[in-house]
Amino acid sequence: MEFKILKKSKKSRARLGLLKTPHGVVETPALVVVATQAAVKALTFEEVKKTKTQILISNAYHLHLRPGEKMVEKSGGLHKFMNWDKPLMTDSGGYQVFSLGFGADYKMGKIITEVRSKNQELSIKLGHQPKSLKITKDGVRFRSYVDGQEIFMTPKESMKIQKALGGDIIFAFDECTPPIADYDYTKKSMETTHRWAKECLAAFRNKEVRNKNNRQALYGIVQGGKFKDLRVESAKFIGSLPFDGFGIGGELGFNKKTMFKMLDWVMEVLPEGKPRHLLGNGHLEDMEKIFKSGVDTVDCIVPTHYARHGIAFTSQGRLDLNKKELLNDKKPVDKNCDCYVCQTYSRSYLSHLFRAREIAPLSLLTFHNLYFFNSFVEKIRERIKREII
Repeated sequence: MEFKILKKSKKSRARLGLLKTPHGVVETPALVVVATQAAVKALTFEEVKKTKTQILISNAYHLHLRPGEKMVEKSGGLHKFMNWDKPLMTDSGGYQVFSLGFGADYKMGKIITEVRSKNQELSIKLGHQPKSLKITKDGVRFRSYVDGQEIFMTPKESMKIQKALGGDIIFAFDECTPPIADYDYTKKSMETTHRWAKECLAAFRNKEVRNKNNRQALYGIVQGGKFKDLRVESAKFIGSLPFDGFGIGGELGFNKKTMFKMLDWVMEVLPEGKPRHLLGNGHLEDMEKIFKSGVDTVDCIVPTHYARHGIAFTSQGRLDLNKKELLNDKKPVDKNCDCYVCQTYSRSYLSHLFRAREIAPLSLLTFHNLYFFNSFVEKIRERIKREII
């Protein structure tokens, strides 16, 4: 993998770049579209390409459960298995430590947005364990949601799985900490992630573990939660190791303001010449600020997840196609969008399909949302080029 910075903004940390992988070049900043189980829900990959999508990210944990990395490897690797010939990332399974653990226990995401009862404990302290898995110094014991078998995921195991899957860019195994973890818990979690980062690098370099063609790139992950000293410490430590790029992971605080502060702390420390990826966050209203902070790529389920619930993203804001009043609206989803959905179908028709619980609108709106997001990021790249941001 090669990363080349073409232009740096004079007004922010934003930069234009080219991320060269064995399966093509990604123009950055870029949206990394989520294909968790080697699929973008509701679309074929021929359709995904037409949404201007440059790169996908699949998940090593979920693909380990089914169909299994050995089957994927026998099929020629993930690219051939899923018939995707463009760049591809795989996540390590570290996010599932949170989402299937404390995230499931407390029904929360990486940012706490809801107001909870004062009587409900909102602090995860040192020594606490999630109900459904066990975090140890060596790895994490999961219980498969497919067949109930126990899975012990270690840094070396994550590297083996991702090697077999064959993505262009893979991530170190880490613990994604919850937003309600206290300082002591977050510090120990970060130290575990640092130890695992070194183990991942050792396994990645091991000939028995490394991908056959030796062309994969490995990103380390910065943790430290919402605590400035821990985030800076983590960025310094991970940045000092010979990773090909860096992921920014874990919890993002109690609000967006905290998230952007955290990004500033991290970007001041990370080596400038390597790519930076923000894991699992990219709402449309945040995208420009994220890239202005110095992030090069970001993955997010928002465009596809919202589409399946009837929410379209438009130049005038979000549009809920489940609303009855849209049955009489003959306009396109977005008059300023040139995707084939907006050129072909009316709000009225799509609203009817959602209300009738048809399958077709899931793919139509997913296509539009991805096209809209990618076009939005394309405009950000143009604005950086023209020195507007």
